[in-house]
Amino acid sequence: MRAYLSDVRHFACWFETDLEGRMFEPNHISTPALTRYLTHLELLRLQPASINRAVVALKRFCGWAQQTGLASGDPARNVRFMRLVPTTPQGLNDLEEGALVRSVTRHGSLRDQAIVVVMLHTGLRAGETCQLEGRDLILEAEKGTLRVTGRGQRVRDVALDAAARAAIRRYHPALPGPSARLFPSTRQGAALSPRALGDLIRKYARLAGLEISAHDLRHRFGSVMARQVPLRRLAQIMGHDSLKTTALYTRASASALQAEVEEIA
Repeated sequence: MRAYLSDVRHFACWFETDLEGRMFEPNHISTPALTRYLTHLELLRLQPASINRAVVALKRFCGWAQQTGLASGDPARNVRFMRLVPTTPQGLNDLEEGALVRSVTRHGSLRDQAIVVVMLHTGLRAGETCQLEGRDLILEAEKGTLRVTGRGQRVRDVALDAAARAAIRRYHPALPGPSARLFPSTRQGAALSPRALGDLIRKYARLAGLEISAHDLRHRFGSVMARQVPLRRLAQIMGHDSLKTTALYTRASASALQAEVEEIA
């Protein structure tokens, strides 16, 4: 709500300064003025998502003004949103992944080491990682699986490679009970919150001289796996609803391969 109010105030200031000092009143707003304002935001190099938030705020404001009789019409009704162009996920490169793992190994607890390694080697979202319980883990000598509850309560099985299995065994020599959190909060023993997990990742990243988020570990996994497994299988592993989302990792992988070729050349 604060963001929307800020957007409307920003428009009002622009309206009174850019439109030759005309007083800002709901009945003075026109569709051309709104279009001109959005062009102004583009010239300021705002991201499409930020501009679209302003469009939402102005649409709500103009709709409210019409309903309350402050304006005779709704000039924002036909104003269109900016098209959002999907961006290629930017994951960690080999050196950055190595630096992060060394950082958490040197400075972190066994729990934190297991979290970082598992996220790097499974591509789990922060929320999915936090909600894991003992019953979700199947760990055998030569294989392992996590049963993950993702978005929309959809369940998928994600295989654990040797590195992830070893990290979990170091942290849990004796496996946790079925209802116990796999990665509990150290303060409460309850579930670790996604926000706390994000802080944890950023802490070890800063110690390694990196500026990354927890989601960058998921991007790293997706980019690496895109070189090795078919698109549909990768979508299943990562819990994507759309193959279009998964295809972005294929694009990122191709870009990384091109960079490697250029470096060799």
